Amino acid sequence: MSKIDDLIAHLCPNGVEFKSITELGQYVRGLTYSKDKESVLGRIKVLRSNNIDQTQNILDLSNVRTLDESVVVRVHQKLKKNDILMSAASGSRAHVGKVAFIWEDMDYYFGGFMAVWRAHSLVHPRFLFHLLTSSSFSNYLDSAISSSTINNLSGAILKNYSVPLPPLEVQNEIVKILDTFTELEAELEAELEARKRQYEHYRTSLLLHSGVAAVEIRTVSIGNLCKISRGTVISKDYLRARPGNFPVYSSQTLNNGIFGHIDTYAYDFESLTWTTDGANAGSIFYHQKEKFTITNVCGLLKVKEGAGITTKYLYYVLQTLAPKYVSPGMGNPKLMASSMSKIMVQVPSIQKQNQIVDTLEKYSALIFGTTDSIPAEISTRQKQYEYYRNKLLTFKPLEVA
Repeated sequence: MSKIDDLIAHLCPNGVEFKSITELGQYVRGLTYSKDKESVLGRIKVLRSNNIDQTQNILDLSNVRTLDESVVVRVHQKLKKNDILMSAASGSRAHVGKVAFIWEDMDYYFGGFMAVWRAHSLVHPRFLFHLLTSSSFSNYLDSAISSSTINNLSGAILKNYSVPLPPLEVQNEIVKILDTFTELEAELEAELEARKRQYEHYRTSLLLHSGVAAVEIRTVSIGNLCKISRGTVISKDYLRARPGNFPVYSSQTLNNGIFGHIDTYAYDFESLTWTTDGANAGSIFYHQKEKFTITNVCGLLKVKEGAGITTKYLYYVLQTLAPKYVSPGMGNPKLMASSMSKIMVQVPSIQKQNQIVDTLEKYSALIFGTTDSIPAEISTRQKQYEYYRNKLLTFKPLEVA
């Protein structure tokens, strides 16, 4: 920090100039195409909003759409080194403004609801990236984008967002510091992903019941093991009108799937819920001593009395099985109650179930559940990054004589 302070004192002691963000780069919107141009065998790879991981501000290259060669594409709509890819339009404000940095030229185009920033020579591309991930930019979008069917991030909206432009030497030093945090976080994320894969492999091997005689295992459908129900439509307006302490679970996986809180509840028994619709379809959640409600994009499983299976054991089984039964649909993955009821589960003795659950609980705690776990370390690094980003990107406006 002292080096940056010294640079600021030497290069811009009276403050820094603030400019419209549109003066710092070229804002390029993506290619438009009709749905019928998508093709499994297409050679034109195109990225959309869901290809940006919002929590990490990185690219997710799973589920990339491909287009047939009749689509008109232009060179400037292909990703280049130092581009900042941005979600520029969506039916949901939460998805507008998501960004990812492009480290090298890529054989991918970006779709019509997307855009890229290409930094001018006045600004370090990573400095611009850190500005666009800041709370300042997010707060500006909250106030500037009108609530409409499509939230569109136009050039006219961006023109009114002003940002500091310190000398390049200062920008470079800020980028070094902030990138140190993001690199460390990326390393931790990679380690966490490796451990998750290890855990999933271990969980799967335990649930295969190797060494257990076939006669000791029953194979039963979820429909015969559980009572199955589905939630109801709950709007954000309903949440605002009835504030309370009881969680409402929906289709997201962030925050353990909590959509909001209300003043009443629908369930208060041990159960499982699962996401029925959308990108997270097939996600499974366990509820033990909790009073809660679910929305219409969630289903609920209550183990029947005398079914011979514990809810916690079923939770681990369905974490493995449920994703395999998700139907891709027409761009909207689904795992409806009818499909859930047909999933066949291998059920060993209660004693064996409890042994498996105990083993998985201990192993899971080592990875996910302790204060010194990798997720806790990632959270700490994220908070440090956000603190220093806000501190380093705050400048005194230039005093004009």
